[in-house]
Amino acid sequence: MATHDAAHSARQTRKATASGWVGSALEYYDFFIYAQAAALIFPQIFFPSTDPKLAIFASLATYGVGYLARPVGAFVLGHWGDTRGRKNVLLLCMFLMGIATMAVGLLPTFEQIGYWAPALLVVLRLVQGFAVAGEIAGASSMILEHAPPGRRGFFASFTLQGVQAGQVMAAAVFLPLAYFMPSDAFNSWGWRIPFLLSAAVLIAAYIIRREVKEPEAFKVAAKQTARSPIRDAFTYSWRGMLVVFGVSLMNVIPVVTTIFGAAYAVQPAYGVGFDKSVYLWIPVVGNIVAVLVIPFVGNLSDRIGRRPLIIGSALGCGLMSFVYLYAISLHNLPLAFGASLLMWGMVYQGYNAIFPSFFPEQFQTHYRVSAMAIAQNVGYMITALLPALFTAVAPPGSNNVPLLIGAITCAVTAISAVAAWSAPETYRTPLDQLGKPDAVALDKPVYDALRAKALRTTPATETAQ
Repeated sequence: MATHDAAHSARQTRKATASGWVGSALEYYDFFIYAQAAALIFPQIFFPSTDPKLAIFASLATYGVGYLARPVGAFVLGHWGDTRGRKNVLLLCMFLMGIATMAVGLLPTFEQIGYWAPALLVVLRLVQGFAVAGEIAGASSMILEHAPPGRRGFFASFTLQGVQAGQVMAAAVFLPLAYFMPSDAFNSWGWRIPFLLSAAVLIAAYIIRREVKEPEAFKVAAKQTARSPIRDAFTYSWRGMLVVFGVSLMNVIPVVTTIFGAAYAVQPAYGVGFDKSVYLWIPVVGNIVAVLVIPFVGNLSDRIGRRPLIIGSALGCGLMSFVYLYAISLHNLPLAFGASLLMWGMVYQGYNAIFPSFFPEQFQTHYRVSAMAIAQNVGYMITALLPALFTAVAPPGSNNVPLLIGAITCAVTAISAVAAWSAPETYRTPLDQLGKPDAVALDKPVYDALRAKALRTTPATETAQ
């Protein structure tokens, strides 16, 4: 019976991990094709062409608008995930995201309907932001609650490996269009193809996630606790929510790399002049490196802890942002490539691979999704407004972009490092003790024994399959 239960638990762990990986990849494909388009094509087709600088600012602002809806989505979808189940909220997120993304691909341009075009773009971006707010918190919580002791960091990291894979797909879909389509055709209709392909997301969402079972920890918590997860989160775990908020400001790094960095590198108004089709390879290759690195970093966090990796990542990325932006200002594509791979593909993963376990580990089961979603998405909202701030502080034509934007980025990542330092270490804390003020971590020998048993039951090769 014990062998059967262990095998069943291992299968559920793999199913939950696969569901989190594929679901996150598909949903963030939708979210990031918008990011790519906002930097590369939307300034020309959805905003007045009389002022290119204003068009860049407005387009990047619409990217940030999606994050304004994320705290609202976090409250609604977090509550849904804690009361209706992790599986149900993940399905809802996917369907909302897919429909909104397809609708963007059908929008008329500014030339066709005037200011209605950017207005409708903003509405659909708000729907996207609302939908994505529950994805990472729901998927991370579901995997964490299915994972065996000593392997939570490894399995939860697959959520973010899926996110990075989704970004690879988002950029990779644009690459052949940018390479092989004439500019007029791409600006007219070619850009719509990646958005319309989201129809496949709706089908995949149902197929992938319908068979996943709710974690046993959630079932127990749902029976034993009052249904007021948001109130309990703010009452009992406001310190944990502050930690998650502060650490989530690390999202400034992808903002600098893939949003502001792309606009700075390719928009003619900035005068750098990187070709769009060439520059698009930077996030593609960087994310491919990240996909390879993430499981190793997640596994390392199960051995040495979450906090050292996050603190090191925050400080390292802040310093690397100067190098990356300076390389772009020098028109040095190889150096920009190298700096991006080091900062975004490798150093950043000390945060990116760890937070899917570290964030939900700050909270108790019955309000885990709500607390993580609210705190993380408020932090993300702040960082998403930074591209518009960056263009205001260092507008096109400025000579001090690397210094100004690098300094802001470094200051933000320092806040993340301090937040991680102030948090409790959670990698040896049992699942039923997480989020409790009197939680007691397992002794190292006991933890190592449980981890060794989990490694035999759910090896990495089986997870990949």
